[in-house]
Amino acid sequence: MNYAILDIETTGGKYNEEGITEIAIYRFDGHGIVDQFCSLINPERSIQPFVVNLTGINNEMLRNAPKFYEVAKRIIEITENAIVVAHNAQFDHRILATEFDRLGYEFEKDTLCTVELAKKLIPGKESYSLGKLCRSLGIPISDRHRAQGDAMATVTLFKMLLARDTTKEIVTQTVRKDPKRQLEPKLLELIDKAPTDTGVYYMHRADGSIIYIGKSKNIRKRLIQHFTSDNRKSKKMQLEVSEVTYEKTGSELIALLKESEEIKRNKPLFNRALRRSLFTYQLSSFTDDLGYLNLKIEKADSRKKAVTTFSNFQQAKSSLYRITEKYQLCQKLTGLYETKTSCFLHSIKECHGACIGKESPGSYNERATQFLDEHSYANKHMLIIDHGRDIDERSVVLIENGKYIGFGFFNLNYQINNPEVLKSIITPMQDNRDSQHIIQTYLRKNKVLKIINLATHKVD
Repeated sequence: MNYAILDIETTGGKYNEEGITEIAIYRFDGHGIVDQFCSLINPERSIQPFVVNLTGINNEMLRNAPKFYEVAKRIIEITENAIVVAHNAQFDHRILATEFDRLGYEFEKDTLCTVELAKKLIPGKESYSLGKLCRSLGIPISDRHRAQGDAMATVTLFKMLLARDTTKEIVTQTVRKDPKRQLEPKLLELIDKAPTDTGVYYMHRADGSIIYIGKSKNIRKRLIQHFTSDNRKSKKMQLEVSEVTYEKTGSELIALLKESEEIKRNKPLFNRALRRSLFTYQLSSFTDDLGYLNLKIEKADSRKKAVTTFSNFQQAKSSLYRITEKYQLCQKLTGLYETKTSCFLHSIKECHGACIGKESPGSYNERATQFLDEHSYANKHMLIIDHGRDIDERSVVLIENGKYIGFGFFNLNYQINNPEVLKSIITPMQDNRDSQHIIQTYLRKNKVLKIINLATHKVD
């Protein structure tokens, strides 16, 4: 059995707007620790004063710490095929899932909560807070309210709970949650036939009708998740699915675009969520009375011109923090810090002072305009070249006048340097705000092999 026993410290603040300041994860195989990861994290936002008093972690300590996206891969690795164990696991899992959601990655793990387990296996305690419970059980905690100390105490507590669990309830729960548990032969056969490639997959009833369309970087792995999940929707799909067909795309961007368009065309029964718009917020720009270019997150509105779009408010805010830092913009002028005086970044000497008129509009607007030029989708003419379905193939997505025209594939043995020839192999697709959102979001988060600017015929 593999468990990822963890503890997270956060900035505090509004629900689902918290940022992680420190994380500690111990991978535990039921007997001992086999791997560990501990790190401070720069949350890209200020810490609530009461949290600073509680943990001792302050903004200055985190200035040079890695940001979440820099440690995300390590977190995925150490929690792979493991059940997340934490004291108040619902909180820690929610915080992690929110951070990954801001990166556009679905982080969904089965969890075990040591608060709930302790209440069942060690009843009658006055308090089940980690500090008081450990003190009553003689479990030492060093660095209370720091991730490493609390996570290590949770490891010791979990070992004790395993030992006290004479009815083997914890292990039984773990086996029940294990993705390798017994599946129906029909579902195992569908998994065995599926490729491990990137692409779009289609679940069919016996009469051939499509009940679900999905995309994945590893189709087989995604089907295992569908067929081992206990949620209501998955259980219904498991009963109704008779066949799974798939199309390899090589490129995740093309898989996302195909999935979106084909869901709209086929309206599968179990894709209700994706029939709605993929984004709810957008970034707009305006010039204020003093001549400074401002950025603003607002609810998605097709009547207004958007610089870029976001799936949710958390993703928008997290991206805007990164944009503000990368282009050395002012938090007051990007709407991240409400103040009548200087912004937070100015107090730590990372803003040049546009918030208090110290930096001229002309100087500030150069950097703001650079961001807009690089990220605004309007009037773009480009070819996005990325991996194809095989090693000797490349994929291409065509954008003209800021509109998504379609995608295609070409063989590397036939070097195509002329954009006009490349355009001739494009399969036409629908341009809509969802497809534009997918492309903008993908380019914001991922590297592609190259982008050919059709206006200049130069490779960016």
